[in-house]
Amino acid sequence: MSFVRASFRTRALLANARRFNSTTSTPPPAPKKSSNLPLFLAGAGVAGLAAYVYLDRSGKEQVKAKVHKVQEKSPLDPDNFVDFKLKRVEPYNHNTATYVFELPDGQSSLLPVASCVIVKSASDSPAPLMGTNDKPVVRPYTPVSPSELEGELHFLIKRYESGKMSNHIHGLKPGESLAIKGPIPKIPYETNKWDEVGMIAGGSGITPMYQILNHALSDPNNKTRFTLILANMTPNDILLKEKFDELKVKHPETFNVVYTVDKAGSDWKSPIGYINKTLIQQHIPPASLAEKVKVMVCGPPGQVESVCGKKDGMKQGAVGGILKELGYAEDQVFKF
Repeated sequence: MSFVRASFRTRALLANARRFNSTTSTPPPAPKKSSNLPLFLAGAGVAGLAAYVYLDRSGKEQVKAKVHKVQEKSPLDPDNFVDFKLKRVEPYNHNTATYVFELPDGQSSLLPVASCVIVKSASDSPAPLMGTNDKPVVRPYTPVSPSELEGELHFLIKRYESGKMSNHIHGLKPGESLAIKGPIPKIPYETNKWDEVGMIAGGSGITPMYQILNHALSDPNNKTRFTLILANMTPNDILLKEKFDELKVKHPETFNVVYTVDKAGSDWKSPIGYINKTLIQQHIPPASLAEKVKVMVCGPPGQVESVCGKKDGMKQGAVGGILKELGYAEDQVFKF
């Protein structure tokens, strides 16, 4: 081994010896004092989580309480007229508009299906609507809004030239009132009570049919099949056609609608003319279904008389007209 290599080896050994002595002779460093920061952060996290859980649960409980809050009473009164303010008017066609009345405190009407209300001019009306007998003019109307709709009550009102009440309502402006009394029960609807329901309506007599259809077809448990024949003067006079077309597409197995008009252009593909025996035989379920079928009729007096016979005042009266010819019994027919 050369002198130089030996010298380098000797230096390395001495250096290692010094490092060894220095390491063993110096006391080990004192352990670092543990920080409280992790505990603080963990505590803050737990507190934050608890606050989140509380707020989340609190919020859900408030929502749950709101959802399950039951409105026990309708703002309408079946025994007395109550004034309700007109909130807005939504034009529909050349002689019809939807009149939206405000219900207090966001309440729902809770009108049972099927039912209507009675209206007259408001108690504070500057020109009360009076009849020839010096008594207030009153008329029945069927709302077209769902009974659970909050804060509003909708009426689809067609204006008739000689209609005192329809002209009065069409003259109302937002902020003015109409006196309403109800509900007036008509026919209690029960899910799947009948296998088939035939509906025959004309003009504004469509509103009670729509009330029932909108309610029944929205029920996922519904199995009843509904067939509607709706008569009008012209295609432009058909009310709620867009709604019925939508229901037909949405519920093809349980709803069908047939339109007939007195006058139409060459592009009209549906029946033309009055509701007759042939049309009813083609589309309305037969009387042979006994208690499994119900036929409901609503429209102008002349049409009702022709289809099923006149009502006897507030009573149903005997079945007459076309439905009598086709063998329908009184318990199979209801006249609105």
